[in-house]
Amino acid sequence: MIYVGTSGFKFPDWKGHFYPAEVKEKDWLQYYGERFNCLEVNASFYRLMGSATFLSMASRVPDGFLFTVKVYRSLTHEVGSDNAADVTTFTESLKPLQEAGKFGCLLAQFPNGFHNTPGTRQYLGEFADWFAAYPLVVEFRNREWLKDEVFAFLREHGIGWCCVDEPQFRTLMPPVAMATSRIGYVRFHGRNYQNWWKSGEGKDRYDYLYTKDELMEWVPKIQGLADQTDTVYVFMNNCFEGKAAYNAVELREMLEGYRDAAVRD
Repeated sequence: MIYVGTSGFKFPDWKGHFYPAEVKEKDWLQYYGERFNCLEVNASFYRLMGSATFLSMASRVPDGFLFTVKVYRSLTHEVGSDNAADVTTFTESLKPLQEAGKFGCLLAQFPNGFHNTPGTRQYLGEFADWFAAYPLVVEFRNREWLKDEVFAFLREHGIGWCCVDEPQFRTLMPPVAMATSRIGYVRFHGRNYQNWWKSGEGKDRYDYLYTKDELMEWVPKIQGLADQTDTVYVFMNNCFEGKAAYNAVELREMLEGYRDAAVRD
């Protein structure tokens, strides 16, 4: 099963691009859920969300819809701090999604400055233990982690590898399609070379609209991941002015056409 959606949904600049002007903000998730079958929750990276928030979100999307949830940033960006309380609070908040049958997996995104060292490898082992009871996917932003021994570690612990499409700077990850668990996961960050470092984590970094040819590069890769796994999640993170939603629809149609053509052959 291939799920295609976007990284987040609650963006004011989507109004007039993806959300019609007459749709109120409180109805955005319902509108989104009528058009996509999954959502990557990124707000959980910036703050510890309460279980009531996830309960409300689950109630506004149809059965069969799945949420993937990004791990809180203290656990991925503050290595070495005492994170026990945050682990507990974060995992407790997920219960409404699990009980509703709408929880897909966790995504842990480590920053470019998270280098492949003995200390970080030890931390990654501790991290795997914290979330051993949850389907987990890890995204590395530094290509130092593109190693056979890292793939072996992920396979041993049943952790998925997050494939990425992003600018090909010296330290960033290349567009490698790899499956290390029963979950395949792909994130499209855009190819905004000019503003990637200039704007840091600002919105300009994600102001990028993929062309059909650029998306098509990934279609056979994504299908290949689907052939190796039970579930593949594909998320567009080029969220500026609704570009993610537009590209997600386009890519979904391409994947459907690719599968249909394979069946006919």
